[in-house]
Amino acid sequence: HVYLDYTGGGLYAESQLQQQLQLLQGGVFGNPHSNNPTSLAATQLVEQARAYVLEFFNASPDEYVAIFTPNASGAIKLVGEAYPFDADSNYLLTLDNHNSVQGIREFARSKGATVSYVPVLAPELRIDPVRLEESLDLARPAGHHLFAFPAQSNFSGTQHPLELIERAQARGWDVLVDAAAFAPTNRLDLGAWKPDFVPISFYKMFGYPTGMGCLLARREALDKLQRPWFAGGTITIASAQADRHFLADGEAGFEDGTVNYLNIPAVEIGLRYLKAVGMDTIHERVRCLTGWLLGQLQPLRHSNGRPLVRLHGGKDLHLRGGTITVNFDDPEGRPMDGPRIEQLANHEKISLRTGCFCNPGAGEVAHDLPAEVMDDLFQYGRKLSFLEMRDVIEQKYGKNVSAVRISVGLASNFSDVYRLLKFVRGLLDRTAKQVGRVPALAAHGVMGRDTA
Repeated sequence: HVYLDYTGGGLYAESQLQQQLQLLQGGVFGNPHSNNPTSLAATQLVEQARAYVLEFFNASPDEYVAIFTPNASGAIKLVGEAYPFDADSNYLLTLDNHNSVQGIREFARSKGATVSYVPVLAPELRIDPVRLEESLDLARPAGHHLFAFPAQSNFSGTQHPLELIERAQARGWDVLVDAAAFAPTNRLDLGAWKPDFVPISFYKMFGYPTGMGCLLARREALDKLQRPWFAGGTITIASAQADRHFLADGEAGFEDGTVNYLNIPAVEIGLRYLKAVGMDTIHERVRCLTGWLLGQLQPLRHSNGRPLVRLHGGKDLHLRGGTITVNFDDPEGRPMDGPRIEQLANHEKISLRTGCFCNPGAGEVAHDLPAEVMDDLFQYGRKLSFLEMRDVIEQKYGKNVSAVRISVGLASNFSDVYRLLKFVRGLLDRTAKQVGRVPALAAHGVMGRDTA
């Protein structure tokens, strides 16, 4: 099988499973919220893993805390719901953020804050530098201001310079850097860069365990957060009759309920596996395979000379990661249906992904979908599926909404990208009608949740 969906999730190594199984077989571990022997054994493993997470990202424990979450989205929600937005605050985000980062705008608006977007510019989908500078000047001394951007776009693989962190902080912003797509194949050094909040999904880095993420937070920034509730594990004491509680300090105040104590040790196992392979080695491997694919895909032409591949993002390796997002056009320039391309790839045992990948802003810019077109979709009086939205926009506006995402990672090899290229070449000189399309009624079982 050819696995080319590393931006969706990583693959695990056999050795990771063996070590985790040996750990579980060799001990008895109980709920850490106690001081009995099994609880203390679990607590030791959890805190050992927490310390190694900080070590892996070169984050000083004096400056950063590691808060375990279900995934990057859970980490992002912790920030959004607790950030001290008010009428004097701004929430600034680049247009190409993942939906989970976009969702913070609902918390911000509910508290009266101003929400602003920094555009990204086609075709490379990089941040508009003029609008960025104008937007960073919005911070007023009276309020708390949060700026969010992805270190690497999960839509296009475009990487934004980490120098933006210091530039924004110098002008009064707290900075959230979404590292979910960046951390699996790039070294993130929090000794060199000092973002206030960094959400991470570990399964994207090394496949197992799923349901485990992390929020790396600067202690100074964490102290600003105001949790809207408390739960088991997040307080020192609480009283029902006195109607009072004391929130625990540091990471404990943000880890709701019992942490995933049997899977957390697998995080350390996974990180140590990446360290053994070498992040620089992984980065270079992904860089080489991505560069080869970019060089092979872009020159493909139908017999009439028209290009087969329309690339979203940079044309070369400059500031880009191992994610390549494209559309395939037929000899008349008509786009081939993305979901149908996925079906055809399935027949060849190739796993790639189609849709807009939970990144509506980047997709809207890539497909030239202005605000009025998107606003029209919310006037139908009912919820549209992704494929229904595709049909409406194609029929009413003649525009495409779906793309094909190819992403390489830790275990990718040359055979994988060569087989993908062979599959793509099979689309040459085929019309969009010949390729076919997936009808909207077939949406269930064809498109994943990570599409719209």
